[in-house]
Amino acid sequence: MKNRSFPGGKIWRLPRLFLGLITALTLGTSVFAKDHVLANRCQLATGLLLLLMAFLQWRTRRQGKKLRLPSWFLSSLDAKDRKLLLWCVGIAIALAVATGFLMPNGNDNNNPMPSSYLAGQHGARAAYETLLRSGYMLERWEQPLSELAATAGPETVVIFAQPFSREPDDIKAIRKIVERGGRVLATGYWGGFMLPGEASEPPQDFAFAACKLEPEGLDTKVDALASSGEVWMVPAATWTVSNPAHRVDYSCSGNPAVVEFDWGKGHVVWWASSTPLENGSLSRAHNLDLLLNSLGPRAGHRFYWDESLHGDIRSTWSYAAGPSLTMFWIGMPLLGLLIVFSFSRRSGPVRDLPPPARATPIEFLEALGSLYRNAGASSTAVSIAWERFRRHSLRLCGQRASKMNAADLAEVIRRRFPKADASLEADLAACEAAAWSETANPRQALKLIQTLDAQYEKLKEAAKPGSKAAQPEKIQTKPQERAS
Repeated sequence: MKNRSFPGGKIWRLPRLFLGLITALTLGTSVFAKDHVLANRCQLATGLLLLLMAFLQWRTRRQGKKLRLPSWFLSSLDAKDRKLLLWCVGIAIALAVATGFLMPNGNDNNNPMPSSYLAGQHGARAAYETLLRSGYMLERWEQPLSELAATAGPETVVIFAQPFSREPDDIKAIRKIVERGGRVLATGYWGGFMLPGEASEPPQDFAFAACKLEPEGLDTKVDALASSGEVWMVPAATWTVSNPAHRVDYSCSGNPAVVEFDWGKGHVVWWASSTPLENGSLSRAHNLDLLLNSLGPRAGHRFYWDESLHGDIRSTWSYAAGPSLTMFWIGMPLLGLLIVFSFSRRSGPVRDLPPPARATPIEFLEALGSLYRNAGASSTAVSIAWERFRRHSLRLCGQRASKMNAADLAEVIRRRFPKADASLEADLAACEAAAWSETANPRQALKLIQTLDAQYEKLKEAAKPGSKAAQPEKIQTKPQERAS
């Protein structure tokens, strides 16, 4: 009968492969998504789908049904191997989802990287979207910088927010962009290190609070940056002014904080940190004006926000790196070994299973004694011993086993073995009485069983050839008188 009260019954009647494909699609999107918000939402959707599938499976099992895979699915594998493989895949997916949920969120306020993807306090997503809405022809650059340098020109403007790279190719690419007439805005110590001149240095005093920068120029035609207005910044580096061409526009406590200079055909702007363009500081005072003045005029220029020097590999597959790629390289060899062992186990020589080891006689006797003791069946043990003695003793007497009481059995034994023990009749009578009694004492039952065993051993000894006890009793009969 169909369960109409179960709301998920209609969903479960859909192909299970459809749910699996949706789960795989959301999991893949969470791994390869460039947008961190989209990745987090896909991870949440993947977890909810897995919970839905687990609930439906639990409900189906509770109804007494059994989930069966289609016959075409991995038909070359044994049913047990398929089940083991599916369990491994399910555990791997569950671990991937758990890793995605438990990993530290890179889109929070603790991430200091000013990436245009991040919406945290130190991210730069607000500045990126503000420039887009203001009509700037802006795009993210995630390919190698050498490709951008090859096409750079006077219309090229590149933003390097806290870049980090020591690769000579990246440094040469930045200098090539400037030499070909491009405009570069770089922030932080490593941003100044990669610029021509390499005049950036670590800060002399560590500042944990924002500093109100002091303008160093007032001529708006010459020093447009210095006239941006009130600017706040947390300096993370300083600049060594050893070249007269290097013009300081803002300073903090006497240390250069905003520097610009010409190099070749291009122009370079350096900030001591990326604080003015971060989400938490962009709207403070005139920080946005400093950013706009640093980028120069909007008309006739193409703007690039570099993300290639934020630790990401500049390729389409870069978003698969990290824990997901590590789990992939660890899981694939293990899965391959599992498949190899599964096939080799099925393809190897077939041998009969070894017989199960039987318990030793001592263990069997202890178990049997424990069973009789717990059941209080002392009379049962005596009854079994009595029946065994009766069968074996009648066999020694040359008679067929038949039902007889203790007195008849004693008479038969005495006729066959006249010199049998004198206490034979009394022992047999006591054993017969205990076998039918329900109040037999365990100690008494043990003594009677030992007595029967001793009597049987004596009869076996008497039955041996040459034994005097084995001579049968002579029966004297009177001669029949012949009728006259």
